[in-house]
Amino acid sequence: MPKESESTPERTVHPSVEAVAHGFLSHADRLCPGLVEGLYLTGSVALGDYRPGRSDIDYVAVAGHLPSEADLAALKEAHAATRARHRRPYFDGVLVSWSDLAGSSADCPGAARTHMGRFDTGGGFEVNPVTWAVLARHAVPVRGPAPGEFEVAVDKAALREWTLGNLNSYWRRWRIAHGKPLSVRGVWALGGLATAWGVLGVTRLHYTLATGEITSKGGAGHYALRTFGADWHPVLQEALRLHGSVADSAAPHATTARLRNPFARRRAALDYIAMVIDDATAGR
Repeated sequence: MPKESESTPERTVHPSVEAVAHGFLSHADRLCPGLVEGLYLTGSVALGDYRPGRSDIDYVAVAGHLPSEADLAALKEAHAATRARHRRPYFDGVLVSWSDLAGSSADCPGAARTHMGRFDTGGGFEVNPVTWAVLARHAVPVRGPAPGEFEVAVDKAALREWTLGNLNSYWRRWRIAHGKPLSVRGVWALGGLATAWGVLGVTRLHYTLATGEITSKGGAGHYALRTFGADWHPVLQEALRLHGSVADSAAPHATTARLRNPFARRRAALDYIAMVIDDATAGR
């Protein structure tokens, strides 16, 4: 087991991120002393794409011992206290052990986690090969040894299989559900959040299948501008604008203006998502 140490992240993080992370540790150390032996920031913070006021804070916490029911109750209280002080951004992630990280993410489906600030002991989506891969190479340590100084099992085959499965299940269903114009999801897809989430979300998975690496939503958008034909650039530019990223080059003004129309934008986004899913999964 790695030796516990307190550290200041080498990567500069936004003050709001530091406030939430250190606030949580303060509550956890008071309510369940010795439980949280490591705390690592993943997600957009680790990938250099954190946008104050828009991004959530993703984490992986590492337990120093097997949590008892009393520990989990105290940890839930620590998260509630953190959320009471910092309503947003959400502080979302999982609690695992050092041995969990040294093994497959598939072997710890019941990890305690928080989602949208709510604590649960039933595990969830965050326990997956992508989280393990980010933790191994990109995570920002708040407490504990630096990435590379403790074992994290990164299985390229498992990462590839999980990525394909996510495209063929979640994202194919997402496109169908949001493509029904009069449904609740179809109406929601007229908004900018849906465009940025869908267009850049599937592109991240395409990037992983093509390179074996992980990138942020903003990084995925720039990758797509280099990878896909110019016909797709307007919707990519619009997704990057909505995400709050700066695009590599400006799309033609008339085309960009047309995509400010929510109906045209929804259609373009759904067409792009279908293309990326088909391209990423073809022959695989």
